[in-house]
Amino acid sequence: MNDEATRSAVLRYISALNGHSADAIAACVSEDFVNEHTSALGRSLAGRAAYRAALTGFLSDFAGLRYEVEDLVAEAGRAMLAYRMSFTLLSAGGRAVSIRGVFRFRVGADGLITHRTDYWDSGEVERQVGAR
Repeated sequence: MNDEATRSAVLRYISALNGHSADAIAACVSEDFVNEHTSALGRSLAGRAAYRAALTGFLSDFAGLRYEVEDLVAEAGRAMLAYRMSFTLLSAGGRAVSIRGVFRFRVGADGLITHRTDYWDSGEVERQVGAR
């Protein structure tokens, strides 16, 4: 996997997230995909099927979800992407949220994402929705 192919796979995934289609998002990841969250509010999952199943609820609760790429570094099957994520959290009374975070990716030779680690501050989300 060269640098440009890695970059393209990651940007395709971000575009799918911004398009709000669970099927399109799931199509960007491998069958054995690992979705790892480091945040206390995040939920880690393993497998494309489990990830696809969770996407429906996630996308419906995070209305207007948008990832803005702040920086992307890609190298031979690995990438780091700094982002600003914004959405309206319906389960918190429709509160608007905007947070910064970082994704770390591994991309397989087939161009599918095999592992995503997500770093974001759940305390900041709680502050913005009034939970703190």
